[in-house]
Amino acid sequence: MRNLKPIILILILSFTISACQTIKNKTDEIVEKENQKLTKYIGKTSGLLKMELGAPSEDFKNEKGNLILVYNTKKYGIPCERRFEINSNSIVIGFVSNGCF
Repeated sequence: MRNLKPIILILILSFTISACQTIKNKTDEIVEKENQKLTKYIGKTSGLLKMELGAPSEDFKNEKGNLILVYNTKKYGIPCERRFEINSNSIVIGFVSNGCF
């Protein structure tokens, strides 16, 4: 019985580590899909962005003087925020996505 405890502990730890790796892999896949989806807006006009995503939840100028359009949504009660940086020529030059899947 004493020899069985370490074996059981090793099995439990193995399953836990394997489950964590699976979750990390799935999360990485979701993040990659989100980035591919939003990358298509880089180099496009803010008008196209607004036409496809709708009106932003908020907008403001950053410290560089560029316009930031913020889109807030919720999926399954989890908040998602997407921020797009727009230059003075109304072209999307960057984005950040948090909590989106």
